[in-house]
Amino acid sequence: MAATSVSSPLALAVLPQSRAGRLAGMVALAVVGAAILWISAKVKVPFYPVPMTLQTLALFLIAATYGSRLAVATVGLYLLEGVLGFPVFAGTPEKGIGIAYMFGPTGGYLAGYLVAAAIVGYAAEQSWGRRLFGLGAAMLAGEFAILGLGFAWLATLIGADKAFAFGVAPFLFADMVKVALAAALSTAAGNLVGRGRST
Repeated sequence: MAATSVSSPLALAVLPQSRAGRLAGMVALAVVGAAILWISAKVKVPFYPVPMTLQTLALFLIAATYGSRLAVATVGLYLLEGVLGFPVFAGTPEKGIGIAYMFGPTGGYLAGYLVAAAIVGYAAEQSWGRRLFGLGAAMLAGEFAILGLGFAWLATLIGADKAFAFGVAPFLFADMVKVALAAALSTAAGNLVGRGRST
């Protein structure tokens, strides 16, 4: 059986080779990534049937660029900021902050971000992570993880029927659009950088 080809995620490929420089670069990338997640949660785009944020798009792009470990660390930093009371989530501070907000209706979706970051980041580290359908499939799996955990948690609060009607169905179309866009952008960037390295 042939071994799976592993490649360096785009962001890690440009970091310094020294241990200290690489560590400092990874910390900087995590801080920047968490800030991007914060900003993207606050951006609302008119869409059907409900307005959408750009957060899952940002999440998938970060994961595809960073790889699994750095992407998970970045999402972990973002969630830690939320735990500490920073208004980093889409509904904060209007709907509460900190632990109280994270154990509210959106708690499952936030947990799903960690799973999605790991799935998409892993795909970015494999040879099929630079193929549109391979990376798109990983992002779709990540999206299902977010929606699945979000639905499961919300169902414990308001029941399964309402959880699907209000927490899944209205977002399916917009999320599929964001998956397709993130996969196309990430694949194009990966192939472009790959060609640059080979010349």
